Amino acid sequence: MAQKLLNRAVRIILTGWAAATFVFIMLRLAGDPVAALIPNDLPQDIIDTYRARFGLDQSLFQQYLNYLWALLRGDFGYSFRTSEPALDLVTARLPATLILTGTALLVAVATGVPAGIAAALNRDTVIDRALMGFSVFGFAMPNFFFGILMILLFTLNLRWLPSSGFDTAASLIMPALTLGLAASGAYARMTRSALLEVLGLPFMETARAKGLRFRRVLVVHALRAILIPLVTLLGFSIGAMISGAIVTETVFGWPGIGRLLVVSVSERDLAVVQLIVVLSAVAMAFSNAVIDTALGILDPRIGSARRNVQ
Repeated sequence: MAQKLLNRAVRIILTGWAAATFVFIMLRLAGDPVAALIPNDLPQDIIDTYRARFGLDQSLFQQYLNYLWALLRGDFGYSFRTSEPALDLVTARLPATLILTGTALLVAVATGVPAGIAAALNRDTVIDRALMGFSVFGFAMPNFFFGILMILLFTLNLRWLPSSGFDTAASLIMPALTLGLAASGAYARMTRSALLEVLGLPFMETARAKGLRFRRVLVVHALRAILIPLVTLLGFSIGAMISGAIVTETVFGWPGIGRLLVVSVSERDLAVVQLIVVLSAVAMAFSNAVIDTALGILDPRIGSARRNVQ
């Protein structure tokens, strides 16, 4: 058990290092951030002062070493725009993003799993085709387009919901639905295919032959058997939620780290962009480690098989 935890911790650290290295290289290749912050007609000594202030007057290799050492010390740098610590800016926006992604994940599971169950129990009927059609539509619809349609309908025409902000619970409805319904299609299709496969297995026939009610067979045996693919999908959907939140927060003016990332990229705010990318990569690696542990608990054969491979 200790060896497993150590391996997963090493993977999380390596993922964070790889993300930090990637974002450092890409941001430096994009050009000099000082040129995007100050006018070109300023005296050269002022430009040099700005570059020295943020350590941009050193070689790229030295900047990289300083950057990694600062990360190890918990120093994430300062914003070019506001001169505030990048960590303070990100943590101030983090609760809004967690609320949005958490609610959207609940929407995805609460709508996708029942839809998949209903489709599987009504296989090859109008209900099945309608539910799968809606799931494909929700999955294929781009977040920004679906969000704009919701604003046009519920804000401009019906005037039921606010189009932006984080003031009331009503402000959460449209962003959460936009992000959650896009993921619900994957849950519906996964639930349908997994349930159809389980319903045809021999142990299901045995349970029915014993005279058990179909509802008990469905809940106790079938739904329990499809937990593994659903938990696996949960790990993938967390990454999709993080990336989808960037677009959704921008469309609805949601004050989360996704919107902060868009603003920071446009203004070349290196410290903030680097911190958000690294935190997102570490969060995804950590969530995958948790999902991997949960799969081993649900089915010990998975853990033993992975140990044999290693």
